[in-house]
Amino acid sequence: MNTKIPSFKLENTIEVPQLGLGVFLVEDEQELTQSVLAAIKHGYRHIDTAAIYHNEALVGEALQTSGIPRSELFLTSKVWNDAITYEDTIAAFETTLKKLKTDYLDLYLIHWPSEGYLEKWRALEALYEEGKIRAIGVSNFEINHLEQLMQEAKIKPMINQVETNPYFQQTELHDYLVKQGIQHEAWGPLGQGKGNVLEDNVIQELAEKYQKTPAQIILRWHLDRQVIAIPKSIHETRIQENREIFDFHLSKEDLVKMASIDKNQRGGADPTDDAWLVETTKMSLSE
Repeated sequence: MNTKIPSFKLENTIEVPQLGLGVFLVEDEQELTQSVLAAIKHGYRHIDTAAIYHNEALVGEALQTSGIPRSELFLTSKVWNDAITYEDTIAAFETTLKKLKTDYLDLYLIHWPSEGYLEKWRALEALYEEGKIRAIGVSNFEINHLEQLMQEAKIKPMINQVETNPYFQQTELHDYLVKQGIQHEAWGPLGQGKGNVLEDNVIQELAEKYQKTPAQIILRWHLDRQVIAIPKSIHETRIQENREIFDFHLSKEDLVKMASIDKNQRGGADPTDDAWLVETTKMSLSE
C-alpha cells in the first residue's frame, strides 16, 4: 500500500500522521527491529517510544537500517518521571537523542503528571524554542493537570497522549482537548487485550457490516473522532491490517453506537493516583 497515511495538523501547524506504531514493552532486539521495519515497509512514518520503554536505541538502529530519510519520519519520545528538575529534563532529552541517533525530535512528551512537571515543561519549552523539538506535549494528563500547567506555561501543550479505547472513551477529557486546541492521541487504542473490547457485540456487528476486522473498526473510530492512534504490534500481518483503515469511515449512526459502549473502564495506571506517581519517580531508567 503506497498511499500516504493522512495527518492531523497541530495548533503550531506541524502535521502528525494519524496512525503510528507504538513500541511499549518491546525490548527484544529482533522483535523490535522486525516490528519497526515492517511498519516502515507498510507506509508508517510515525514511531512512538519513551525513555522508560528501554528500547530507544533499538528504535534508532532500526530506523537507520530502514534507509528512510529522517525528514520523512515523525519520531516521538517521552521524559520519564525520575527527571524532576529542569536540568534533569534537558539531560534526559540529550540521552534520548543519542539513543535514537537523531539531532531533533518531532514530538517530546512529559510521560506522567508526576513531581516536577512544571519544571519539565519549562525545559520542553526551551528545547522547542531552540528548534530541537518540533512539537511538545504531555501524556496521561487529566483536566486539572492541564489547567495547572497552562497557568504557568508560555506555550500550550500541543498533544495529550492518554489511554483511550471504546471501553474507556475519555469523553469529558476529549471534549476539553478539542475546546483547548490540544490534539488527543490514544495509547492502548485497541484496549491492550484487557476487557475483551475486540469481542464487543457492537464492534463485531460493525466489522461484519463494513467487512473489516474488529481492530480496524476501532482504529477507524479513533480517527473519525479526530484522535491519533498508535497501536502496538510485533506481527507484520497485524501491522499491515491496522494500516488498512483509510478506505472507509463510520457513519454518524455507527459513531453513536460506538459511543454507547463506553464503560469508563480504565485498564492502565491512574494519573490521579498520587502514591503511584511518587513511587515512579524513584524508578530509574537503569532498572
